[in-house]
Amino acid sequence: MSSRRVLKVAEAIREVVSMAILTELQDPRIANVTVTYVEAAADLRQAKVYVSVRGDETQQRLCLHGLQHAAGYLQQKISQRVDTRYTPKIQFELDMGVKRSVEMGQLLNQLAQERAERESQQTDSAASSDVQPSDVEDVNQDP
Repeated sequence: MSSRRVLKVAEAIREVVSMAILTELQDPRIANVTVTYVEAAADLRQAKVYVSVRGDETQQRLCLHGLQHAAGYLQQKISQRVDTRYTPKIQFELDMGVKRSVEMGQLLNQLAQERAERESQQTDSAASSDVQPSDVEDVNQDP
């Protein structure tokens, strides 16, 4: 379990990095990025910054490359905001949780639509198979 201080530093790193990405980085490769969370090591020498990038896999790789390229600048921003003996070395990782949750939502919507279609087909077939009393000839009557 992480200590309270490590969690506070990780949250501060997340805030600094996300604001710097949003307002200060001018790299065209870095677009549609959301910093989801940060995991800091217990000694605060390293931090993994998990980001979610909208777009296809090529855009995601380009964005991660651009973020790694800007890591030194972002570490400088962190050192100005977070007062620690060592500035954490940041490493960017792609957070697939957001993408997976969107895919799961789409799958659930698709299943709900298929289920509704199946139920409407069953009610339509049940309504057409109902026999009306006027459609049946009376067997007991003599011709």
